[in-house]
Amino acid sequence: MLTFLGETKVVKLTKIVYNNASLKKGGKYMLSVNGVTVRFGKRVLFEDVNIKFGKGNCYGIIGANGAGKSTFLKVLSGELEPSKGDVTIDKGERISILKQDHFAFDEYNVLDAVIMGNQELYSIMKEKDDIYAKEDFTEEDGMKAAALEERFAELDGWNAESDAATLLNDLGISPENHYKLMKEIDDREKVKILLAQSLFGNPDILLLDEPTNDLDLKTIQWLEDFLMNFENTVLVVSHDRYFLNKVCTHIADVDFGKIKVYPGNYDFWYESSQLALKQMKDANKKKEEKIKELQEFIARFSANASKSKQATSRKKSLEKIQLDEIKPSNRRYPYIDFKPDRDVGNDILTVKNISKTIEGEKILDNVSFTVKADNKIAVLADNENAKTTLFQIIAGELEPDEGTVSWGTTITHAYFPKDNSYLFTQDLSITDWLRQYSKDPDETYVRSFLGRMLFSGDEALKKVEVLSGGEKVRCVLSKLMLSGANFLIFDEPTNHLDMESITALNEGMSRFKGDMIFSSHDHQLVQTVANRIIDIKADGKVIDKECTYNEYLGLD
Repeated sequence: MLTFLGETKVVKLTKIVYNNASLKKGGKYMLSVNGVTVRFGKRVLFEDVNIKFGKGNCYGIIGANGAGKSTFLKVLSGELEPSKGDVTIDKGERISILKQDHFAFDEYNVLDAVIMGNQELYSIMKEKDDIYAKEDFTEEDGMKAAALEERFAELDGWNAESDAATLLNDLGISPENHYKLMKEIDDREKVKILLAQSLFGNPDILLLDEPTNDLDLKTIQWLEDFLMNFENTVLVVSHDRYFLNKVCTHIADVDFGKIKVYPGNYDFWYESSQLALKQMKDANKKKEEKIKELQEFIARFSANASKSKQATSRKKSLEKIQLDEIKPSNRRYPYIDFKPDRDVGNDILTVKNISKTIEGEKILDNVSFTVKADNKIAVLADNENAKTTLFQIIAGELEPDEGTVSWGTTITHAYFPKDNSYLFTQDLSITDWLRQYSKDPDETYVRSFLGRMLFSGDEALKKVEVLSGGEKVRCVLSKLMLSGANFLIFDEPTNHLDMESITALNEGMSRFKGDMIFSSHDHQLVQTVANRIIDIKADGKVIDKECTYNEYLGLD
């Protein structure tokens, strides 16, 4: 029986093995994967994986959607049994996992939920309390309590509550919420509490699946600092390229049915993998040219008696040439390109004294700014709702309580909403859905366009109501591309996208010749696209600076 953060899992002993050689006594690796294969029916996610994960390293797990990143973490945690192979964990090492179920701890208070990150410690605390609460306290109870107290001290139990409270405070969970039940906590705060749970008690092996999802930029920066100073082993799945660059010492790439580890951060992996692929293609091209040259010589002179020996020699040379096998990658990059139908004029957009109150809460208070030519404005806000509300007002989907929005006569705008569900209520195929927004409704044209957005063949005939979050985002991006607008409004466009689509969107936004205003939690996208920052503070104050994101944060 293996216990992981409050969940008891039954795992075959042949699959997860505990190694008696402790790292703390001089061993090098805390976690080893030995010949692991995972298949579902005939589909093989990855096979014969052999990796050793070392102490003090942070491994970024990357790969296309469906490649098996999260599945790999489940194998490591014991939640999923591999089809073949085993996972070896050094004896006494504790694995901690970032939980995804926001309701699993609803009946516990916040502080207890965090301490449950170390299940052994939490169980000892509760068992001690039960023993001391007995009315007929026996000598046997006293001996049991003494043993528990000893183990409690070894696990640093006396500091458990203060350590948990410190984590919560660092993550922005105020002390008045520490003793509330989890079911009373807002979902955005629950994300932070479950993160605190996974980090609690200095785990030996930390498994994080998309830890930056739904986190604000300040909390992401705190997590980056935490992981950069973390001395044990971390494996993290993330689509945030900047985050991976900051925290990772290695990249584990899930592709081609294998998992291969590269030293360095994400950018180093990307550049080196692209270089290796280019070198392989260049080498094959040279080999193909040599093959053609030899074949032509053989065809020309094989019947020539004076050249027959040379032709025979070239036949032997031809047989020795082997092209490098370039396997098809799981990665697919959409082509995202926003082309305005006309240039912007001198007057673009003026937002004047905008205020908005929703359900008794003042979201925007007297917000004013003017957009100038070539502006790509990133909007930050202490209150996440402030950004969405501002974009809805600018796009004309919500009326302000006070103030005005004035567009220039040359401006056409298109809007990418954070919640796009209202756009997909019709019983239509993807092709018919997009034809509504195309100036050329010809099905061949629309399907050709969809092919560039990874909806090829029968995929373009899927009903929009059954699309995944990422597929819907690609549909809305297609709608914006067909609009020909010269002013774009993006509210968190990277949500639900995989790394490849985020990269393509980043390039498309950077190339765009018009103006835009946007929000995103993807640091690299904000840094490489924005040339102006508008920050709406909690007190209503608006900071407006023409600079890059890193310059605004003081990182440059």
